[in-house]
Amino acid sequence: MFSSEVISTFNDLDYNIYNYILNNGEQVIYMRIRDLATATHVSTSTILRFCRKVGCDGFSEFKVKLKLYLESESEESVKGMKEFAYEFMERTLKGNLDEVITEAAHEVVRANHVLFVGFGSSGILAQYGARYFSSLGKFSIAINDPYFPINAQQLDNSITIALSVSGESPQTVDQVTRLKEEGSKIISITNTKSSTLAHLSHIVIPYYATEERREIANLPLNITTQLPVMYILEATAREVYKLT
Repeated sequence: MFSSEVISTFNDLDYNIYNYILNNGEQVIYMRIRDLATATHVSTSTILRFCRKVGCDGFSEFKVKLKLYLESESEESVKGMKEFAYEFMERTLKGNLDEVITEAAHEVVRANHVLFVGFGSSGILAQYGARYFSSLGKFSIAINDPYFPINAQQLDNSITIALSVSGESPQTVDQVTRLKEEGSKIISITNTKSSTLAHLSHIVIPYYATEERREIANLPLNITTQLPVMYILEATAREVYKLT
């Protein structure tokens, strides 16, 4: 409903209305034009001009389109989560995920140091993984700085758990290459076994989620679900806890 082409035509008042609608869409569809004008501190004529910019003849038509848009987004989200749950459970039950997680857990138990590596959204999960493993008794640290100083002595008998959806992130691949060269064993959690990161790894835990990409404000974004990563991290940490 709000394409990047339309958004690029917005002025400051339009952005104010747009942001309010994004945060209060469910309420806006039941508002009168005066209510929205009051809430956004603009005139009713400004609201009407905004409606025309997004392809509507008036506020009533805009509310109908907004309602349909919100319903379609909600249905798509629910459908997507159901498809993900079925897809992931199907592959988990039919594959050897548990065996690979157990193998990885044994390697973690034998290691003196556990390093988590990831950047972007994978960096956030690397921090979560380090905290979760530490809370279960295996002290770990997260590296999400591409210039993190690597000390060979500190990496003695270490294991690195690298996170990347594509397995092709230059920052992740560079960091993992350096860690591997210094003697750290590599476990990768990634979406495919055929990526560069996977080929650098001693153990690969792939989850094969269907990739999702969107473009927002002309920026390509990878929005592939990270829920399998959460599952794998927690399952591995719990297995490490049982083995120690």
